[in-house]
Amino acid sequence: MKKETNTVRPLGLYLHIPFCRKKCDYCDFYSLAHSEEKMDSYTAALIRHLEEVAPRAEKHMVDTVYFGGGTPSYLGEKRLEKLLRTVEKRYHLAKGAEITLEANPESVRDDKMLRSLRRAGFNRLSLGVQSTDDALLRVVGRPHTFEQARLAVEAARKAKIGNLSLDLIYGLPTQTMEQWRQTLSDAVALSPEHLSCYGLKVEEGTPLYARRERESLPDDDAQTDMYLYAVSYLAERGYAQYEISNFAKEGRESRHNLKYWTLQEYAGFGPGAHSDFGSVRFAYEKDLDAYIRGELRLSEHQDIPLRDRDTEYLMLGLRTVRGVGVKEFENRFRERFAPMETLLETYAGQGWCLREEDRWRLTPQGFLVSNQIIGNVLDALTADKARRAAAAARGDYRVI
Repeated sequence: MKKETNTVRPLGLYLHIPFCRKKCDYCDFYSLAHSEEKMDSYTAALIRHLEEVAPRAEKHMVDTVYFGGGTPSYLGEKRLEKLLRTVEKRYHLAKGAEITLEANPESVRDDKMLRSLRRAGFNRLSLGVQSTDDALLRVVGRPHTFEQARLAVEAARKAKIGNLSLDLIYGLPTQTMEQWRQTLSDAVALSPEHLSCYGLKVEEGTPLYARRERESLPDDDAQTDMYLYAVSYLAERGYAQYEISNFAKEGRESRHNLKYWTLQEYAGFGPGAHSDFGSVRFAYEKDLDAYIRGELRLSEHQDIPLRDRDTEYLMLGLRTVRGVGVKEFENRFRERFAPMETLLETYAGQGWCLREEDRWRLTPQGFLVSNQIIGNVLDALTADKARRAAAAARGDYRVI
């Protein structure tokens, strides 16, 4: 492992593992089923890519590593350990770095596997439980049962993994409020440190989208009730909401995911992986075979200096319970916050947001209409920029 230095900046690494035992009916993430024969060559390609990028990260300290997918645990512990050893060897890995592995319950065979991964350095496990109702799991094509989820949690605890997150979905076909209450109760009974609760989105191109007209999907009002119940129920049990869909025990927020919402740097590896690294946002094409061949083609690429990230600061910050700071915004971007504040004051009257000292944040009710709020806030910023630009063009510097 490289020695830590005093001049480095924090950096998160995301490794995309695009393999699944089977595709779930609602999933539109880039992943492939039944591709075991490509796992070794893909692991080699990831290692090659990690080694190529490492010199660019010489001035960075890697404080989070996230193996996402797909089903990363499906890759097997030996390949996963090989990838993590490459990170340890080629990058400055911080002491106490958060190292997360996503897994489906049925892919976590036993505590022996997890103990091996913990010894290799993995210290956080994110399990895709989604529901504790086996009938609902079958409806959306999940390849596991709740009993397998319970056994996976038991195995994780036996392996001494002390940071466990569970993913849950509300708004599943035919799901009732009572079933959602039971799922939350069952999940909390497993004592995870973190919970992610996502409203189902029926994405175009998925099997669920193709049969959406035949499914009995909870409507927007039902999803709203499920969401607000989760916020209240989890708060009563010590899980503080810190982002629209995320809840954690004190100090157990996902440090890696917080990078996305607070404009920190992260580097992604693998087809479909996104990066925000060196003031550039980019993503790799979703093409496994091309990636294995070493063809790192970009599907997105945009240079965005930090001083020009005012819209991102607002858009991402308003997703979090911490919200956005008035002086922080004005000092960082040399822009006036007043046009947005006028709008937010109106929303505060509707119960959608709050001002606490120098910061504005959305309430749980505001999170439900966050797209509308954030869109209008960004429109207010754009209009103010246009007004000041017009004033500058006519030489009227009193309003700039």
